Amino acid sequence: MNKNVVFVIDISGSMRGQKVKQTKEALLKILGDMQPGDYFDLVLFGTRVQSWKGSLVQASEANLQAAQDFVRGFSLDEATNLNGGLLRGIEILNQVQESLPELSNHASILIMLTDGDPTEGVTDRSQILKNVRNAIRGRFPLYNLGFGHNVDFNFLEVMSMENNGRAQRIYEDRDATQQLQGFYSQVAKPLLVDVDLQYPQDAVLALTQNHHKQYYEGSEIVVAGRIADNKQSSFKADVQAHGEGQEFSITCLVDEEEMKKLLRERGHMLENHVERLWAYLTIQELLAKRMKVDREERANLSSQALRMSLDYGFVTPLTSMSIRGMADQDGLKPTIDKPSEDSPPLEMLGPRRTFVLSALQPSPTHSSSNTQRLPDRVTGVDTDPHFIIHVPQKEDTLCFNINEEPGVILSLVQDPNTGFSVNGQLIGNKARSPGQHDGTYFGRLGIANPATDFQLEVTPQNITLNPGFGGPVFSWRDQAVLRQDGVVVTINKKRNLVVSVDDGGTFEVVLHRVWKGSSVHQDFLGFYVLDSHRMSARTHGLLGQFFHPIGFEVSDIRPGSDPTKPDATMVVRNRRLTVTRGLQKDYSKDPRHGAEVSCWFIHNNGAGLIDGAYTDYIVPDIF
Repeated sequence: MNKNVVFVIDISGSMRGQKVKQTKEALLKILGDMQPGDYFDLVLFGTRVQSWKGSLVQASEANLQAAQDFVRGFSLDEATNLNGGLLRGIEILNQVQESLPELSNHASILIMLTDGDPTEGVTDRSQILKNVRNAIRGRFPLYNLGFGHNVDFNFLEVMSMENNGRAQRIYEDRDATQQLQGFYSQVAKPLLVDVDLQYPQDAVLALTQNHHKQYYEGSEIVVAGRIADNKQSSFKADVQAHGEGQEFSITCLVDEEEMKKLLRERGHMLENHVERLWAYLTIQELLAKRMKVDREERANLSSQALRMSLDYGFVTPLTSMSIRGMADQDGLKPTIDKPSEDSPPLEMLGPRRTFVLSALQPSPTHSSSNTQRLPDRVTGVDTDPHFIIHVPQKEDTLCFNINEEPGVILSLVQDPNTGFSVNGQLIGNKARSPGQHDGTYFGRLGIANPATDFQLEVTPQNITLNPGFGGPVFSWRDQAVLRQDGVVVTINKKRNLVVSVDDGGTFEVVLHRVWKGSSVHQDFLGFYVLDSHRMSARTHGLLGQFFHPIGFEVSDIRPGSDPTKPDATMVVRNRRLTVTRGLQKDYSKDPRHGAEVSCWFIHNNGAGLIDGAYTDYIVPDIF
């Protein structure tokens, strides 16, 4: 089908820099890919709202060239009149019904991109939702793209769901141009509109959503329900939809015995897969509805979703999982966890899905770190905090300390190409001597992979998956394997955990317990890099900058102030440094005793070895 599409773009001041550059690049590419039979317009909103044409025009070569010139030339405004921009875009598409009947057989689509909150015109979110809902009146879908981390994504998600669309977050740390193009490619080729799957009256119960506004090339529509009469030997479904200038209708007849035979021949692994699929879709819909109703109705929907989650064993924001170790009998046990009123919808709605495997059913492809082969030498940070940098090209090791105050958060790994990051927060001893450096250690680590909305917060007490989304909490007494799109976390009871990221790296967090009766020391964490070869060349951080080759030369080895620790001159990054040979402990293989590592120690917080000053690596948040 041909389509009518209006792009509504935020040009407020916060889009300055890389965001507007990437948005323009994506729009230029999208416009270049439009088909001659499509119609389109552009709306920009900042303090003011402006449209390119104010009505739909055909995607002719001349119009596309003029639109691309408009995109290249627009400049940024100050505030964010989101309500005004959306209503202008809706008005343009509504003209199809009123004054452009020849386009009524096209599929109409509204796409809005913003990076912040409404600050101009109507700013009350509930009023904006009402205005948009009343203006669209179910005629076409609204797709919202939230650019960056400052956007109110829940607000955009509710708005899209109320108007037959969906919302997607665009990560500015990644290649946002490709993300924008990738989203558009999903809706660029509508095939059918107003798709209805109809069943004989009273033949089915508890049907999931069976009306879909649009059906796109490469997508699928899944409907599930319960058959009212189990004695039926056959089943019928009618599919009706509208194509461009024609009606689409097909009847599907299913024979129960033939279907069972087909499933047996294909060796389907789950006998009750259709029932679980129905439960999965129903839970999705119940929790999506929670976002759009008042508190009383929300509690009712939550109760229904919670009961189904427990009955069918799905992990949702309404449930948590109690993980029992090897010595326990029952494996996994679902437990009720009271959600907050503002908790997000079921994460199965988005790309993120988390699966928890018990210790009694270890992953067949990811063994725990105490049995998998670890590299002979690793890069990492441990104890006070001592940074150990293995340089395989030199078959040698460098080390340095960072002396900072408790509470400071340091960037350990940051890959700007993917957004993957590891930050660590320092803690001190329980009793500190005024005016002296009594030692600091890492007491909290934050590991994040924005591409899949993955966050892991680790402390010596707990391991929290996706803390910002009310995810499950594990203790170091648990033995478990956690899977979430592209990430596997293996928790080894009272020992360590290993995080493996597809197209990223493999990292280990080591748990250090101190004597319970100590009045001075606290439990703390170590962090080690087991594999980093898939990290991008732009990776940085106190550890990340050393994932790629570094050259240095050591000369003039001479006695130091300590006879057991010789000094030397090191040339690194075109600087001459005085370094000292010493020993550090690597706990990656043996968390209890560690292994001694001989290294060249760089003094003064790694000055001369690390890029810039160590204070450049202080960050405000753990994620």
